[in-house]
Amino acid sequence: MNRRRILTAAAAGAMLGSALLAASSANAAAGHRETVHHTKAVHTYAKLKQLNQSGVSGRAAVTARGTDLSVSYRATGLLAGAPHAVHIHYGAQARHECPNLYDDTNGDLRLTTLEGVPAYGPVAVSLTTKGDTSPASALAVDRFPAAPHGKVHYHRHVHTDKATAKGVRAGDAVLVIHGVDHNHNGAYDFGAGKSDLDPKLPAEATNPAACGVLHR
Repeated sequence: MNRRRILTAAAAGAMLGSALLAASSANAAAGHRETVHHTKAVHTYAKLKQLNQSGVSGRAAVTARGTDLSVSYRATGLLAGAPHAVHIHYGAQARHECPNLYDDTNGDLRLTTLEGVPAYGPVAVSLTTKGDTSPASALAVDRFPAAPHGKVHYHRHVHTDKATAKGVRAGDAVLVIHGVDHNHNGAYDFGAGKSDLDPKLPAEATNPAACGVLHR
């Protein structure tokens, strides 16, 4: 089969198994549930703006109470029927912002997941639809929304570690949606090259599509 094959949503989900592991490794131990009681709720909000000229937009809200997070987001303009990994990114050494073209280190005018890590940090929370939400589930594509009609309306209560919860309360965490149909042909393909996370995958399957800093 031609190397520049088009991936269906099901094939992309099956192949995405190793796609985001590199971006989440710095926070891999964040899955244990540490609940801090009697902590005042802190509300944070983000306007999700497109990256990579994806056309994706939306809004997000995260309320932190101790290490418990109530997460909501709405997004439109997504590739319909395709898996879109969505995470809260946070790292103490990150810039706590969305990436820009200055982060495009190879000069191809497209931002990859790894190029964005210095800005938004590694995966801290995996916003799956069910089951585990730790960085260990950053690859659980079968549990991420598939964007029916190109839209997602998500709400879930999740748990995280103390460092990430503190980052959310400080306004340093970033919500990122992944998956970009660069050539607008209705599927992930190799038109934009290989993923910087896994050469078996198209860059379209892993590149960031939208981003928003969760400010108070």
